[in-house]
Amino acid sequence: MFKLALRTLRLRKGGFLATFVAVFFGALVVSACGGLMETGIRSETPVQRLATAPIVVGGQQTLELPKEDPASLDADDKHKFENATLPERVRLDAGLADRLRAVPGVTKVVGEVSFPARIGAASALGHAWDSAVLTPYALEGTAPKPGEVVVDAGLGLAVGDTLPVAAHGSVSPFRISGIAQAPQAMRDSAVFFAPSDAERLSGHPGRFDTIGVFGGDVAAVIAAVGDAGVVATGVDRGAFEFPETGKGGENLIVLAAVSGGLSAMVMVFVVAGTLTLSTQQRQRELALLRAIGTTPRQLRRMVLGEALVVGLLAVGAAVVLGPVLGEWLFGRLAEHQVVPDVLRYEQGWVPAVVAAGASLLAVVGASFVAGRRASRIRPTEALAEAAVERRWLTPIRLVTAILCFAGGTALGIVTVAVMTGPVAASTAGPAVMLWAFGLAAISPGVTKLVASLLTWPVHALTGVNGRVALRNTRVGAVRAAGAVTPIMLAVGIATANIYLQTTQEAVSNQAYTEDLRADAVVGSAGGLDPAVLGRVRALPEVAGASEYVTSTVFVEKPFDSGQNDDGRPALGVSELTGNAVEVPSTLGHHVGDTLSLRLGDGTPVDVRVTAVVDQRPGFEKLVLPAGLLAPHTTLGLAPQLLVNAAPGVDAATLTSRLRAATAGLPVFVGDRGTLIAAHAKGNEVGAWVNYLLVGMIIAYTVISVVNTLVTATARRRREFGVQRLSGFTRGQVLRMAGVEGGLIAAIAVLLGTLVAAGAIVPFCLVVTGTPLPSGPVTIYLAVLAIAVVLSLSAILVPAWAATRGRAVDATSVGE
Repeated sequence: MFKLALRTLRLRKGGFLATFVAVFFGALVVSACGGLMETGIRSETPVQRLATAPIVVGGQQTLELPKEDPASLDADDKHKFENATLPERVRLDAGLADRLRAVPGVTKVVGEVSFPARIGAASALGHAWDSAVLTPYALEGTAPKPGEVVVDAGLGLAVGDTLPVAAHGSVSPFRISGIAQAPQAMRDSAVFFAPSDAERLSGHPGRFDTIGVFGGDVAAVIAAVGDAGVVATGVDRGAFEFPETGKGGENLIVLAAVSGGLSAMVMVFVVAGTLTLSTQQRQRELALLRAIGTTPRQLRRMVLGEALVVGLLAVGAAVVLGPVLGEWLFGRLAEHQVVPDVLRYEQGWVPAVVAAGASLLAVVGASFVAGRRASRIRPTEALAEAAVERRWLTPIRLVTAILCFAGGTALGIVTVAVMTGPVAASTAGPAVMLWAFGLAAISPGVTKLVASLLTWPVHALTGVNGRVALRNTRVGAVRAAGAVTPIMLAVGIATANIYLQTTQEAVSNQAYTEDLRADAVVGSAGGLDPAVLGRVRALPEVAGASEYVTSTVFVEKPFDSGQNDDGRPALGVSELTGNAVEVPSTLGHHVGDTLSLRLGDGTPVDVRVTAVVDQRPGFEKLVLPAGLLAPHTTLGLAPQLLVNAAPGVDAATLTSRLRAATAGLPVFVGDRGTLIAAHAKGNEVGAWVNYLLVGMIIAYTVISVVNTLVTATARRRREFGVQRLSGFTRGQVLRMAGVEGGLIAAIAVLLGTLVAAGAIVPFCLVVTGTPLPSGPVTIYLAVLAIAVVLSLSAILVPAWAATRGRAVDATSVGE
């Protein structure tokens, strides 16, 4: 039967090409997402600044959080923990370097610090000159003394120049004593200070970012470090140089898992629909094979063999091109700062195997379902059903639909009853797929039902052509459902995900705007000198000013059941002092309670609740003193100062006076609109990721739609010929096909809208209090227009080709 399968491939190239395309693009997307996931898991980062140090010691950037309240567990119970990534750089005590120097075999120990600096208009990272050996840099000139710097050769400066250097919130003139040449391309330009200047400007005196160790045994170094840090060798050293790759890798894993899983599920339905349609179009051929003595088992083997041959060819091409698409997607993510640009894209054999396995499993499952009906039916019944499909509902379809509808309903209830704020999207998103898959399982019946409901408007608008199109759609519901299903998936996924995103953005921007009381902002990429606060407050045009610091904290005691490994957002302001904290009322704490926290760099601190405030659900924050929070951030200083205008002072006057008061300082001044725009831009990054990945999946479904409709329409040449011989003109046949295309688009849009509503309505009820999403209606209209144009084009073009020539010639061809 496999020989017969290979022969049929040569004779039915169109149908098998459609299957090839469906499997190829599905495997391609899954393989690319697998590469992104592997990259996130590996999180390999090329070593640059620390290249020559064989052993590097860095801070422990993870924190163990209990999953259950330790107080509620018995002494014999096993404690369960999850690892949280600390968002701020964890630094090392300089005394650890002295301990490492005492390790036998260690020849050199070098501490390294990095901090943002600007030389004129150029951005760079500041370091102490004695850490240049870690790269190493070649020096032209002399090492810097206090008040001098050595600059990176890429900055284009010359020895002897004196330029203002901005670092740690202040600007001072420094003389260039030398030029440093790196042995390889570096992401960041470097400026080297004398050790005493670097310690002062880093903002963390007595602390190192990393420590490079030369010589000695790794095990001995690990023993000497103990719990004070983490030891890395080889490619793992890059994570200490660029700690942001840890969180970036986690984000990439989540993105790839969601996108790859969604793509795999869509692929199952698309491949199943394509193979089922192809088998249905060959019903007479398969019936004749049964009539001449072919056993059901042989028939199933033939269908499986055909599908496997096509599937293997498609998978082979997809796994070769998968890394190309994956690397392109990774480049777009890095370009838009979704992942760190120093992260190295890595894709081995595992994603290819997973993509191949998932795709071939979909092919085998789809071919089994497609061949099972053809093999079980009696030959005489098969010949009767070859022209008209009657039976489509099977126990598997029914059970699948019931389970999906039940799951979608359950997720909707959970979204409304349990979730708060934007986190509700975590249940609303999967609900889209459950509703879509439930409808896809019974799509022939739903297609026939909706077509019946559209009878009156179709008759009123299209006349006799519409009547024939309606009959074709209802009688050929299984065939029509093969086109309706992928369009419905595309409309549902696109509408739901885009409107979920726009609603999240609108709610986030609204919450930020409502909470924002400032009229202007003073900010600095390198942090603000604390003295700027007093200078601004002294202006008569200023009613009030506060430092503004954002970070993440982790509540250790009492146990916080609502906290996950992302911790709790924290906000630092100048109005609070000491160890005070304001907490949202949803946490259940009271004034006077003591909370044990871990700040963003892992530092433990006890704070006392001084206020309990109502905050917008989903946007709760712990408010701490800026003086407590800022020193434990990577920057070490507040990056922004929020300013309120005095009564009668307009925004233009206020910003003008602030610029005059901060002249000569490395700061920028903006109005309220600047703050709102910056916040909105931060949301745009997440939106771009969502649109990219959803767009990739939708593109796949679009290809499937074109495949299905072109294949199905091209196979109707004989049917069109019979219609023309019975009195239809070619124009009437094309108009009838156009009405069919419009019907398919209308049914798919209606079902896709229903699918999207199953996720959007519960989500919007939670975050906005209304069932309607936020976002322009043009998004929905654009999706609708794409569906209509796609359906009409994919039907009319092959129908035009199929009706060329004489009608009598068309009736003589096989089905």
